[in-house]
Amino acid sequence: MAGYRADDDYDYLFKVVLIGDSGVGKSNLLSRFTKNEFNLESKSTIGVEFATRTLNVDSKVIKSQIWDTAGQERYRAITSAYYRGALGALLVYDVTRHATFENVDRWLKELRNHTDSNIVVMLVGNKSDLRHLVAVSTEDGKSYAEKESLYFIETSALEASNVENAFAEVLTQIYNVVSKKAVEGAENGTASVPAKGEKIDLKNDVSALKRVGCCST
Repeated sequence: MAGYRADDDYDYLFKVVLIGDSGVGKSNLLSRFTKNEFNLESKSTIGVEFATRTLNVDSKVIKSQIWDTAGQERYRAITSAYYRGALGALLVYDVTRHATFENVDRWLKELRNHTDSNIVVMLVGNKSDLRHLVAVSTEDGKSYAEKESLYFIETSALEASNVENAFAEVLTQIYNVVSKKAVEGAENGTASVPAKGEKIDLKNDVSALKRVGCCST
């Protein structure tokens, strides 16, 4: 399903955000998906970083733009620029730290306050390789996801387990939502989704992030 293409050779551009507490493994999920790399010594993200990768979904070329943010409270000022234009989100917790699961509620509320109601959200229990340290059961993750109508998966960025599946599922579901909107728009005579999907104005978003003084280089 995966494939790497030239930068401009795509049908849709979808922005996906990674959210969750600091240290749950968001940056390693991003680097595993976009570069197939894992860094045990990865430092906390300062402000915002993003990377892209292209996938084929239903014979369409989908370019994903994945945004990764610092989980620390002092970077909350980036919120509105970070979420702008996001069509999907991976809400990540660490299966070995129950507190990160308890904070999922707050992250989900913030996400819903700043995004469209159609946003595709995947709840991700990361670090599933640390089986002997598990503090949040798969059942607890599943039941929370069902209660909040989220997709759910457990991943290990270290072992590259389910990382591809998590991102691919979110992108596929976004594509389904966008396609449905386009079909309905055509039937109703309203404007359909543009050929290249939801374009993100990176220049404006990044400059907004820089204005709050927390954007990484």
